[in-house]
Amino acid sequence: MASTSQPLRGKRACKKIFWAVFPHACFILSLVIYAFLGALMFSHIEGNRKVNLSEEYRKFLQNLWYISRNLSDNMTENEEVFKEKIHALLNTAERDWFVNPKDIWTFFGSLFFCCTVFTTVGYGNTYPVTRIGKYLCMLYALFGIPLMFLVLTDMGDILATVLSKSYNEFRKLQSKILASKLCSGSTCNKGDELKSRAQSKVVINEPLTIMEVLKSQAGVKRKPIKYRNAEIFEMLIARENEHTKPARNKSIERWSSCPELARGKTMSRVIENFDKIGKQLEKFDVPIVLMVLVIFVYISCAAAILPNWETRLDFQEAFYFCFITLTTIGFGDTQLEHPKFFLFFSLYIIIGMEIVFIAFKLGQDRLIGLYKKVISFCGEKKMPSKKVYPK
Repeated sequence: MASTSQPLRGKRACKKIFWAVFPHACFILSLVIYAFLGALMFSHIEGNRKVNLSEEYRKFLQNLWYISRNLSDNMTENEEVFKEKIHALLNTAERDWFVNPKDIWTFFGSLFFCCTVFTTVGYGNTYPVTRIGKYLCMLYALFGIPLMFLVLTDMGDILATVLSKSYNEFRKLQSKILASKLCSGSTCNKGDELKSRAQSKVVINEPLTIMEVLKSQAGVKRKPIKYRNAEIFEMLIARENEHTKPARNKSIERWSSCPELARGKTMSRVIENFDKIGKQLEKFDVPIVLMVLVIFVYISCAAAILPNWETRLDFQEAFYFCFITLTTIGFGDTQLEHPKFFLFFSLYIIIGMEIVFIAFKLGQDRLIGLYKKVISFCGEKKMPSKKVYPK
């Protein structure tokens, strides 16, 4: 029996783990599928568009030729004037005149664009040009941004649980170290003996029934009517226990005997897991300084790795780029030479955005608490003082 029960317990444990991980995996998988479908769509629409060179492009080339010819003929011309002319001419240029759409809207380039859309980063380096692409981009963002926020909320629960447990364990360890330093060995042993005696007394002394409590009272012995009320009350409690306990046993027997009901029970647990999304973030409470330190360390690790494939970036530029990305500001002033490498870093972006989101939420809670204290303080100051009249 023991040999057969162990595999069954292992299978049940695996099923529990699977159904516990299923909601989180479902969200992440749906986001990945959504990003791949968007990459296929935009690479087909924007990558296969035809570029028509208009008259503006020919005028641009003519003006550029005139400026370069005047500079070569008149070498004494002021350099600042030449820079102003070139700057004004380049502002009229369009990117489609010099770049092939197929070179930009590859599959990985389109996938990078989709990630910047539903993460609300929006660097601005890659954007749709066709009218159909713009409409589809709005529709894609309309469904992708809520899905991304759902993934962030779900992963936020996991991060909040990990960070809160780590912080609590650190506080417990710190309190133990302080307690060991403060108390001496003799006093601690006496305290432990007193605690053990108190616990043994609590374990030995069983709780009294209602009838025993009433009989122990001296005033109640004189009034036999209350005995009857207590007896009726105990009978009602006993009857309720008789109705509830067998029902639970029967339900357990049904779940164990009928696999369809057991499957329904697991489905109900999975649905409950979906309903618990975002609950851990509401309970999360750690010092804001600790979260700022976590963000600094997290961005510093990426800033140390990123220059290995982006040779134009040093540590400071990479730190700035990661901060602008994780805070979803996305200026687009820093262009990546190898965006597909950074794309495989997308898990880092999602986790980092969640850490920043948690820090912003903590800062928001602290600001709300500060505003409450200020308003209550001002209200107490403006309250009229009570006048004491002589008797």
